[in-house]
Amino acid sequence: MIDELAIAIKNKKAILFAGSGVSKNLGLPDYSEMMNQIAEKLEYDPGEFTAWGDHDFLTLAEYYFLKKGSLGELRSWMDRMWHSPKIKLENSNIHKMIIELDFPLIYTTNFDRWLEHAYDHYKKAYTKITNVADITQIEPGRTQIIKFHGDFDDDSSIVLTESSFFNRLDFETSLDIKLRSDSLEKSVLFIGYSLSDINIRYMLYKLHNQWKISNYEHLRPKSYIFLTEHNPIKETLLEERGIIPLVYENEDPGKALHCFLTDLLELVGQE
Repeated sequence: MIDELAIAIKNKKAILFAGSGVSKNLGLPDYSEMMNQIAEKLEYDPGEFTAWGDHDFLTLAEYYFLKKGSLGELRSWMDRMWHSPKIKLENSNIHKMIIELDFPLIYTTNFDRWLEHAYDHYKKAYTKITNVADITQIEPGRTQIIKFHGDFDDDSSIVLTESSFFNRLDFETSLDIKLRSDSLEKSVLFIGYSLSDINIRYMLYKLHNQWKISNYEHLRPKSYIFLTEHNPIKETLLEERGIIPLVYENEDPGKALHCFLTDLLELVGQE
């Protein structure tokens, strides 16, 4: 199956969809650290606060917004922590290989700018797309980086609270419509995601459903998701929805992703 994916990438017929696992490779703070920060800013004991919110980040971020009236201070903290000068992009082989695979479109649910910084670092042209206005800036032959859940440069675009997440589930924004259109002609490769993430599962369902109701499901390009452990139940559900699991078992997700991209890059070179 990975051979067919390599052919699609070589022929510019594949879209990369990058999740938090790609950024985690750089040592960015995880959601538990972010929840502790919210608690501290609201002057709560972090352990008690997260327990009240059932350790649900969206709920806690919503509460923060209701108390503060704005996400500005939290967003600024996230921006500073996630773009620390201590982070060395040149040490990330994962970002280097993503650049070398040369996808025409990269969708990401990450807020951070490290994909853009990687393109700058390796001197590759790109267009960042956060809203409908950015779509008018698309140029042929230039990689599009679509910030599917928003970007630190545009506070209003960030999907961080429960309300913004529920609104996002409508799947009817300009970026959703673009994704639905792009995925009609290209395979999609998802990396850096956990199957416990309901958002990604819902997205996969919606993409599958647009083909199912069309009566042309047999023409759908194959799509893939990179996983680091086997789960026969979820893998069966994925396959039913037209997504092929590519499993590289490893206790270290970063090492697993590195091995996967290395193999993929080698196959693309052979093709």
